[in-house]
Amino acid sequence: MKILVVNGPNLKRLGTREPAIYGFDTLPEIMRKMSAYAAEKGVVVETFQSDVEGELVAVLGKAFASYDGIIINPAAYTHTSVAVRDAISACGLPAIEVHLSNTHKREPFRLESLTVSVCVGQVMGFGGYGYILALDGLLRHIETMKKESPR
Repeated sequence: MKILVVNGPNLKRLGTREPAIYGFDTLPEIMRKMSAYAAEKGVVVETFQSDVEGELVAVLGKAFASYDGIIINPAAYTHTSVAVRDAISACGLPAIEVHLSNTHKREPFRLESLTVSVCVGQVMGFGGYGYILALDGLLRHIETMKKESPR
């Protein structure tokens, strides 16, 4: 099993960017913890981060050929990007949206997610641990779909 983790804009600044909201862990630390957890389950995780919307769209567009599912933190593009939403939908893979903070407890413009409607589910408010929760949810979803899929 191979999972792609896609991280959007400004997440490379974790650890120093608004730690009261996002915590002190850096993105590499969070990805290392999740990758180690995944390895214990026999799952390979590959990660990608970009501040550039088109690069996120491109990596999602290529994902179908190489991965079983996607975990995505679109960051600010959650609320603004029809292109990222459409790329998630078009890739044909199950996806889980993850956010470090609970966006429903923040500014009003963060209340709407354009991307969640094309995802299997959403995890938010658990900091970096949310990626592990998302991985567990995604793996369970993939296994359930395999069982229910006609052979």
